[in-house]
Amino acid sequence: MKCRLMLPIDSFIAMFMVKETSYTRLCAKKDILTVNGQFPGPTLHVRKGDTIYVKVHNNGRYNITIHWHGVKQPRNPWSDGPAYITQCPIQPGHSFNYKIIFSMEVGTLWWHAHSDWSRATVHGAIIVHPKRHTKYPFPTPHEEVPIIFGEWWKEDIMRVLREFAESGGVPKISDAYTINGQPGDFYPCSSKDTFKLNVTYGKRYLLHMINAAMNENLFISIANHSLTVVGADGSYTKPLTTNYVLISPGQTLDCLLEAKHASTRGRYYMAARAYSSATNIAFDNTTTTAILQYADHPVTTTSPLVPSLPCYNDTTAAFDFVGRLRSLDPVLFSLNTFDTQIYSTVSLNTLPCQNRSCAGPNGTRLAASMNNISFVSPQSDILEAYYDHIKGVFGTRFPRVPPLFYNFTGSNLPLILRTPKRATEVRVIEYGSIVEVVFQGTALVVGLDHPMHLHGFNFYILGWGFGNFDRYKDPLKYNLVDPPYRNTVLVPINGWAAIRFKAVNPGVWFLHCHLERHITWGMETVFIVKDGNRTEERMLPRPLNMPRC
Repeated sequence: MKCRLMLPIDSFIAMFMVKETSYTRLCAKKDILTVNGQFPGPTLHVRKGDTIYVKVHNNGRYNITIHWHGVKQPRNPWSDGPAYITQCPIQPGHSFNYKIIFSMEVGTLWWHAHSDWSRATVHGAIIVHPKRHTKYPFPTPHEEVPIIFGEWWKEDIMRVLREFAESGGVPKISDAYTINGQPGDFYPCSSKDTFKLNVTYGKRYLLHMINAAMNENLFISIANHSLTVVGADGSYTKPLTTNYVLISPGQTLDCLLEAKHASTRGRYYMAARAYSSATNIAFDNTTTTAILQYADHPVTTTSPLVPSLPCYNDTTAAFDFVGRLRSLDPVLFSLNTFDTQIYSTVSLNTLPCQNRSCAGPNGTRLAASMNNISFVSPQSDILEAYYDHIKGVFGTRFPRVPPLFYNFTGSNLPLILRTPKRATEVRVIEYGSIVEVVFQGTALVVGLDHPMHLHGFNFYILGWGFGNFDRYKDPLKYNLVDPPYRNTVLVPINGWAAIRFKAVNPGVWFLHCHLERHITWGMETVFIVKDGNRTEERMLPRPLNMPRC
């Protein structure tokens, strides 16, 4: 653990210095953007219900913002962080003080840059411990360890983004995955720095797992060891013991590891590789490793045992794990009904190319959309425009249903369906209403899994399935008793997922796919939750010294 920031009070101040730092990976040295010179960045330790203050100073070359992923920030969208949604970026040489309000979250969350593709290296863990004098609802661990999965490119990530945006095609795939910043034994020049988790036989470890990868879902396993999932996305789950887990970009898992498999070998690989179900889509098909090694066992030249992982395109394995997660705590509101339903397609699209030489299908530019709207990021932030009643920054006509109903997951779809409307449209939601969102994946261009993340809320995942959502039959199979309570839902390839949340957090909240290339292409929108009638139901006033555009 590179940095532990925790004080026995309800608030504290931490300093994040964003700067360029030289790192060597895969036989090559390059400068990357870091926080406090660390990759991954410092781990924040807080207690449930704390309020903390983090001053971020940008000493880098690019604009930056920080998002506190999974922190609901009640009434406080001002510190949520997505660039041009809730704030203008922090420009080079400038600072901004974030006020981060924790409420009911507990377990594993994380922070990351939310501007351009800086989050590739600007990210770190947040561990929310229970309140003092309260216990975990599972056996107390002897030690807690952040385990952050990431992606690594040999070249500068901003160059990767620039070339990707200019080409109109797909981005260059990463050169490696990482565990706590290290690629592991299976990559060149990486063995000596492989992350090692030292354990003692008979002890219990709580692994705080975070998928900080830019574009890939990951299967993860540890040879000869099982994991017991006890939390997901900052909420406790019913214990689930499994030989592997699936974790999507943006998601977190709390996993108990029992160190009970010591042998004469004494060393075992933790391994992670991609789950990528789409056909004819290039992805990083490498495997990153860390080493779990028992104390008091001699280190030999024998290689650690390698775990068995599902095949990269094993959708059955992926959703068998996803479908077994259950919330531990009672539901917070009645799930038997809803006030508003938003039925949104999530699609890949194409746009005309001005010179017909773009790298998308048939010379087009690739795009992405929700309900056939490819989101256009404004030049000034939406929150300030909403707060100050500034017109012309955004529209309020994000549709409640797709503009056209068809066989969303069928083959040979008409080309005319591929072209979306480009706009900055949001959806305004009444305070206190129960909102159901059905995400419908489509086969336009290519079908894919989409990890959809909502800022400002956790939501209940009531159900999911393959094919087109049937509004008469599928709700009959919803889990209304103990559905998982998460902030990022994986919509299955050519399938659907249904979530519900209660809109009791006034403000401007981003909704987007957490695959970075899909954000760049426009698979996002914004929910604006209106103020309630009482003071405690209204958005907090604008802080002083917000960054300027």
